[in-house]
Amino acid sequence: MPVTVMSATYKQRLRGWLSYAFASEAFVVVSLTLFLPICLEQFARDNGFLQPEKTEPCSSLSGSVPANVDGRCAVKIGWLWIDTASFSLYVYSMSVALQALTVISMGSIADRSSYRKPLLLTFAAIGAFSASLFLPLSSTSPLWMVSALFAILANVGFGASVVAMNAYLPSLAKDSPEVVQAYSEVTSSFENRDENSALTASIDLELERSLEEVSDPLLGHPIHPDTAQLTYTAALSRATSRISSLGIASGYGAGIILLLVALIPVTRMQGSTFSLRLAIGLSGIWWALFSIPAAVWLPNVSNIDEPESGSIKADDDWTFSSEIAVAWKRLGVMLRWREIKRLRNTFRYLAAWFLLSDGFTTITSTAILFGKTTLHMQASSLVLIGAITPLSGIIGSLVSPILQRKFMWSNLHVLVLLVLMVSLIPAYGCLGFLPVFKGTARFGGLTTQGEMFGLAVYFGFAYGAFQSYARALYAELLPPGEEARWYGLFSITDKSSSFVGPLIVGLIADSTGNIRYAFFFLVFMVWAAVPVLLSVDVDKGRQDAKNYVS
Repeated sequence: MPVTVMSATYKQRLRGWLSYAFASEAFVVVSLTLFLPICLEQFARDNGFLQPEKTEPCSSLSGSVPANVDGRCAVKIGWLWIDTASFSLYVYSMSVALQALTVISMGSIADRSSYRKPLLLTFAAIGAFSASLFLPLSSTSPLWMVSALFAILANVGFGASVVAMNAYLPSLAKDSPEVVQAYSEVTSSFENRDENSALTASIDLELERSLEEVSDPLLGHPIHPDTAQLTYTAALSRATSRISSLGIASGYGAGIILLLVALIPVTRMQGSTFSLRLAIGLSGIWWALFSIPAAVWLPNVSNIDEPESGSIKADDDWTFSSEIAVAWKRLGVMLRWREIKRLRNTFRYLAAWFLLSDGFTTITSTAILFGKTTLHMQASSLVLIGAITPLSGIIGSLVSPILQRKFMWSNLHVLVLLVLMVSLIPAYGCLGFLPVFKGTARFGGLTTQGEMFGLAVYFGFAYGAFQSYARALYAELLPPGEEARWYGLFSITDKSSSFVGPLIVGLIADSTGNIRYAFFFLVFMVWAAVPVLLSVDVDKGRQDAKNYVS
């Protein structure tokens, strides 16, 4: 293929990938991390009663909460009374559990390049439509509990579609201009170095086969790596993190734009339930509209030549039901001790990711609920925090690769630094229990609304970079041709832990009546991941992943 045609095709693929990040991440920024937990809590509050008597409706309290009133609300679900702040956490826990089941089932199908795009668009449609349905659903309706179902379906749609989206990342990194140039230097170094014709023919055959595997993020076949090979590996690592960072920045940019739009009705309606529903509904509409360019630009099987694992059946030898059954069997095989030993560094990283993903996402949802229920922040203030965080995240995701190149840090070193930075946030919140911050002090320990804004800037900078580097580092440890299946396991690890985090925080809030105690749990979870992360040998893991399918 001529270089000009290849370049144009690559740019189109990259635009398609970034456009879906622009479409779907707006839902995450606007709804999943901000308005959805607030709205679910508000739905429950509108149908709940003040504690401890549980006789006066929570809706009887308007404006600021009087000093002599507890202000805590409980809603009756079946025969149980549940704190309204815990209601949204329980719904989120159910949604991520169902999301995990979904991504397990779809992994083998998404590894078929001809079905990856249809799966992405199908789950995008489910998620966008479910989010849009918040618009007509009133919190005073007898069917208000359906809001939980809509939230679950929207989250499942997002998580499943992102698994298919992430499967494109390795091939995009490998086909970037700088990596293609570095790869050509690798082939040239072999041609010049080896005089033996038989050995040269063998190497050329292997390199030719590698060139056909456009989705392989782990090229680097020389038995004895030389300078060109090390340069190629470094270029591939940087390209992966750069493209991943562009996706995060694109999505955060979309979220900021939509947040600014949503801020108008939320402010004018003083954070009413309808304004929250409107914000979520708009995120669903945004998600649907901007998925259209992705549908046009993302490649079909005929557009790119991707390798498929040898375990994948031919197109005429499979059905959806059989592939779902096979996906669950493959998960069992992947989790056997023998397979874990073969890819020990990949699984070490997944163990760290299990803790980190839960810690980071639960920090986000807990902070929003903490600001609303403990610091009594207005919805407009929470929206502003929701805008500040992704704006800072854009800066973090774009600045981090620059700092990485300047100081020659690896993806792993950057990731560890970001984890340590974020761990200081819940640790700071724990300081609020100290007597000095409970007395005359008007600042410190996350006891004032103003501190939330400063922490939003700090957290956004670190979290935006963390998301891009977490995805990029994992891409380096993937067996080629099985990206969707392993990104599915990546998502399962994420969601299985996220099922635990909000649940524990909800139980802490219910049992203590103070959500601040959850910060101790979050500190422990994040810090526990650091030694596991430091044990990952990326170079060895990269080679093990290549050998896994050879």
